[in-house]
Amino acid sequence: MFSMKSLSRFAASITAAALSASAFAGGTSLDTVRVASGLTLPLHVTAPEGDFSRLFIVEQRSSGGVATRADIRILNLPGNTLNATPYLSISPVATGNEQGLLGMAFHPDFLNNGYFFVHYSSSGGATVIARYQASAPFATSTSANPTGTVVLSVTQPFTNHNGGWIGFGPDGYLYISLGDGGSANDPGNRAQTITNLLGKMLRIDVDGADNFPGNDDDDGIIGGAALPYTSPPDNPFAGAIPGSDEIWAYGLRNAFRCSFDRLTGELYMGDVGQDAEEEISWQPANTPGTLPGQSGYQGGRNYGWKCYEGNLCKATNCPTCPNAIPTAIAPIATYRNSGGGAVFAPFSISGCSVTGGYVYRGCAIPDLQGTYFFTDYCTPTIFSFRNTNGVLSAIENRTTELAPGGGLSIGTINSFGEDAYGELYIVDQGGEVFKIIPAAGSPLPADCNNNLKNDACDIADGTSLDVAPANGIPDECEVPPECPGDANGDNQVDGADLSVLLGQFGDNVDPNTGADFNGDGQVDGADLSVLLGQFGNSCV
Repeated sequence: MFSMKSLSRFAASITAAALSASAFAGGTSLDTVRVASGLTLPLHVTAPEGDFSRLFIVEQRSSGGVATRADIRILNLPGNTLNATPYLSISPVATGNEQGLLGMAFHPDFLNNGYFFVHYSSSGGATVIARYQASAPFATSTSANPTGTVVLSVTQPFTNHNGGWIGFGPDGYLYISLGDGGSANDPGNRAQTITNLLGKMLRIDVDGADNFPGNDDDDGIIGGAALPYTSPPDNPFAGAIPGSDEIWAYGLRNAFRCSFDRLTGELYMGDVGQDAEEEISWQPANTPGTLPGQSGYQGGRNYGWKCYEGNLCKATNCPTCPNAIPTAIAPIATYRNSGGGAVFAPFSISGCSVTGGYVYRGCAIPDLQGTYFFTDYCTPTIFSFRNTNGVLSAIENRTTELAPGGGLSIGTINSFGEDAYGELYIVDQGGEVFKIIPAAGSPLPADCNNNLKNDACDIADGTSLDVAPANGIPDECEVPPECPGDANGDNQVDGADLSVLLGQFGDNVDPNTGADFNGDGQVDGADLSVLLGQFGNSCV
């Protein structure tokens, strides 16, 4: 269920995925380059859709002696210059170890409406979701209106397990991860209580019927004074169904870092374990929910906490183990927490807290398409894998490969992030941000216009068009024939040309000869479309 306001991001990703079919072979060696330093407790990086010139960095808490303030900073791209003045400061925020400013999400139509949302811990300890608006013009402003609007506030009984991720899904709705409330082993059984928002993934509509946030209809009632959101009617517990309307999924302990795959819409959740196993949970897109009558992209999944930690059923929490929750959804990846005994393959990590990441959907490294990255907060061992319908492959330890060198190092990783291209970044809590790049000497992707940028990136940011035909080659690099559809050079498009095309169909040919009318070196259906569109025409 995709909304029009969210299609642009996924359309761009589909283009990138199509280009991956022609990716250079052998697997690109990777490296990292530092793009920002001198930050205070950076926790996340992100960018609005279509904004290729800025990266926004979330600082959990600020410097300058103002411990209860949290900042959002702008990194200007390219050039990697960091604005000295924060884009937005939020104060007061709570200062516990897991508290502060934890997440940020731009509205899919941010460049037109200027709205973005944040996830933070208030000075009273509650989890707050708030809406802010950039100063005009939205696409270039260096500041935001400091007065925000509280969208949702949830009482947090302890200072830990705040969740912290927030993001817009492929359906245009806002998703919010909330931890189980803290302490150990979820003493209030909140994650399994469907009338409590803690230990959940929430899904809300912040736009209202007019598909624009910040207007009177956001609460579903014109002239109403309720909180500025509604719960989508297809949420699993919406309306008369018992349970809180906002809940999308439950049974989560502390899904601290999550992400949507830009291409497929699949949801990945790095759920931090108690003392035995760390896990990555996954929800495929366009699959049935678990409640009767549900279909399509639906929620209602129970990920099992506090009965299940990773793949382990905890009899101390649920005496009915091993079948405490028969419908619980198992994670697609786990690894052993250092408190849970020896490490086990394929993820040889002895850590303490999983840091979920992203599926690469950028344009600079085509053969990396579809690769998911994650790490552990305590032992920054970076792994990647590919996921096909829940089956993992291409599992690799990337730690050594991604070490920056030059006297630099990546320490405590508390987040990954994406820019508008879909390129990936690593956030080091010690104050630095690194970008994943091709290693020196790696084969260069296609750059037909010789502007030192991958053709796919030119198409993504609008430097080049790819309209006729949409084949991943910038239009300015196409070599159109003088008479489209005329394969035999007689200035007529007729049956003789069709015969030439059929004889060459499926072949790789010289783009300047024969029936390769779009100049991509392949005679295929795209060329047949050109011929049929010109059939019967004369070029004289």
